[in-house]
Amino acid sequence: MKLNERSLAFYATCDSPADNAGFLYKRGERHTAYHRRWFVLKGNMLFYFEERESREPVGVIVLEGCTVELCDSAEEFAFAIRFGGTKSRTYVLAAESQAAMESWVKSLSRASFDYMRLVVRELEKQLEEMRWGPAGGCGGCRGLPGSWKPKPSVPEQSPERLPALPAIPPKENGCAVWNNVPGAGRPHDGEGNPRPPPLPPRRRASSSEAGSAGAAVVESSSTFCRLHEQYGQEVARLRQDWLQRRRGPRP
Repeated sequence: MKLNERSLAFYATCDSPADNAGFLYKRGERHTAYHRRWFVLKGNMLFYFEERESREPVGVIVLEGCTVELCDSAEEFAFAIRFGGTKSRTYVLAAESQAAMESWVKSLSRASFDYMRLVVRELEKQLEEMRWGPAGGCGGCRGLPGSWKPKPSVPEQSPERLPALPAIPPKENGCAVWNNVPGAGRPHDGEGNPRPPPLPPRRRASSSEAGSAGAAVVESSSTFCRLHEQYGQEVARLRQDWLQRRRGPRP
């Protein structure tokens, strides 16, 4: 990737939020003296300026393939940014306090894309566990992607048990047999087999009852016709009033 000096200077001084910013002491590459510089961390790029009000950075450190660790130095609260390779440069920096050093070490350690890639993978793994559960937790079965639903936070209440209904005695020929002990209270034939209970006699309706029933049927049908006619007239009258109100008053 080519780094354009003008684009880097604009990115370093634009209004985009910085991940960390503050003064650090930077040890020179040739001379071991420390110089106070203003550092700004944006993404995986660490810019440093001569002064806080400077318009252009003095340099930039791309934080890829590096490790951030504490180191022994003449300055207190020192730490180093080391890159892999024999000819790679090691940047030695020093903070002004213990809290500032810890803040910078934490920010620089999380600035690389490698770290962000690990974080994304871990989040994807946690999301998969939330969707499907831990491996083997449900017998290796998985539902559809959109079938996952969060479990309700309110604990499920066990359904209330209804009281048991009283046992209904068995029936024979439509009549309840209250003594359900086999062979109890039943007559037997000569061979010892229980006889079925006698059927009740059929009741025949008299002529007067039949006439009254027929009259009731005729009366109920005539009553229904009369009510149907009355309600039909009322519905027609209400519909006519509604149509007149909808048309409005006649001129």
